[in-house]
Amino acid sequence: MANDSSSSPSSEIRIADDAASLNRAAVDEFARCARNAIDARGKFCVALASGSTPRGVYSLLAEDDQAAQHANSRRLPWDKVFFFFGDERHVPPTDVESNYRMASEALLSKVPIPTANIFRVMAEQDANSAATQYEDTLRSLFQLGANQWPRFDLIFLGIGPDGHTASLFPDSPALKESSRMVAANWVEKFQSYRITFTFPVLNHAEEVVFLVSGDSKAEIILDILQGQRKDAYPCQHVHPVSGKLLWMLDRGAAKLLA
Repeated sequence: MANDSSSSPSSEIRIADDAASLNRAAVDEFARCARNAIDARGKFCVALASGSTPRGVYSLLAEDDQAAQHANSRRLPWDKVFFFFGDERHVPPTDVESNYRMASEALLSKVPIPTANIFRVMAEQDANSAATQYEDTLRSLFQLGANQWPRFDLIFLGIGPDGHTASLFPDSPALKESSRMVAANWVEKFQSYRITFTFPVLNHAEEVVFLVSGDSKAEIILDILQGQRKDAYPCQHVHPVSGKLLWMLDRGAAKLLA
């Protein structure tokens, strides 16, 4: 995977040859972050993204674990990994649109994760209640005081064709949220709520990784990374205040970059 050193000191761009290579690089980054966090603090807290690219990463994580098990080689200490969700659709966990269902089918049901280590959004409830409950969960698990933010070891994010990330869509109310950790965000084009982490949560992470794959993302990646406007899209407001921002792209997504 090639590195682009033209990014800022706290930001890095890595370009993989194809989608399979991108998945492998993302899995390796997940494992590296996990082992570093567990060595340092005894646990690894990660927030998952939705979408086809993350699904490929999660499936490969499960395949790696199964291969390691069969070979009696080193596996990730799953009992020390804690899974969260950066956003969720306002649907029950059994719905085909559920981000939790996707992650469960691709990864969580296939590796020995204690049920107590998986924190899904209770999106079958009223959206505002689900957001408040998830924020309370974060406050309790991260033992937060007043005016403190959780510090995730890793947050995976994707990018939509309109530049949204998590469920922070253009012109949606949650873009301006500065005090809540989790928002019930009304998305007009879907005529529905999405439950999402807010920018302060994303920006207090130890590491944020954008996973972007495919030719269809090339134009927006060019505009985001090399365009004249630095605030044209919601994803451009992700700037970890004391952490790392990593762009992981395949050649298709990166093909227009200089």
